Amino acid sequence: MHDDALQRHLLELFARHDIELEPDEEGWLLSLDGWPAIRATWHDEGRLDIDVALSEEGRIEESLAGEGDGEAGLNDALARFESGVLPVLLAACWYVTDERTLGLARWELGLREWDVFLGRWMVRGALASADIPDGVAPAIQAAVEREALSPGQHVLRLFHAHDDASTSHSEALLDNAPWAAGTQALAACEWPADRDAYRAHQVIVLDVCDY
Repeated sequence: MHDDALQRHLLELFARHDIELEPDEEGWLLSLDGWPAIRATWHDEGRLDIDVALSEEGRIEESLAGEGDGEAGLNDALARFESGVLPVLLAACWYVTDERTLGLARWELGLREWDVFLGRWMVRGALASADIPDGVAPAIQAAVEREALSPGQHVLRLFHAHDDASTSHSEALLDNAPWAAGTQALAACEWPADRDAYRAHQVIVLDVCDY
């Protein structure tokens, strides 16, 4: 699937949610008033990059690996995008919310309240979504409470990997940058260790409540 076909796929995908987007010459799909805008790029090494421009400064960046060669890898990455990332973007950026496809929460962080859009965990290998430790969300919330977040939207990306050698690796990003407190909180959760290799990935968007 070339970039123009990928663009058409996104146009059709958003149209199914009654969102009209307009393509520009640089590959962006623009909302009617210009923002938000979204662009997708497929790399032959097996990576789908999703960029969402919220404004001239704010941006959400997401990368998804696809399993399989060529078209199969792209389709796999798109399926992950549609199940684990798209519902969060629709809710946080385009105000189209379907509680069947994501989690919704309200967090008190400092003196402000935040709407929290929790994407489904995207899992691979010997792990099911039901195996995600119950303590992950509270641990991440506690870590976020220690951050001085500016009003607006913020993006959390959480990763946990376990390999056959019984070693594990956790990583958390806050607004596309490494987030040490989040990584420590994620690693401290009780992830299953007595099984074959697996990967877990989640996207969360926080948006300050506007009363």
